[in-house]
Amino acid sequence: MHSLSTATWFIHILTLFEWILAIIIIAKLSTQNNSTRKLIWLAFAMLPNLASAMAAITWHIFDNDSGLYGLVYIQALLTFLGNSALAFAAWRIFISEKQSTNIT
Repeated sequence: MHSLSTATWFIHILTLFEWILAIIIIAKLSTQNNSTRKLIWLAFAMLPNLASAMAAITWHIFDNDSGLYGLVYIQALLTFLGNSALAFAAWRIFISEKQSTNIT
């Protein structure tokens, strides 16, 4: 765990907890009423990015061991999937809002 400074570790871990909290809050908001139900897709779309962060942190925990370099590829794939899922979820929310407010 020597490859990152203490401040960088602090930021990495806090960001991980912050992402988990955001997923929980968005999921809870999605159960409030019918107009916010579409937010559940946003919460699900955040999960691959959370797994990506966990892969990166795991690799750093083991001092960026070259034997675990596969985690870098897994992290890259999860980041791509997560960003794509977030874009799709945002698009679904936009379309849903557009239909409910009849924006042209």
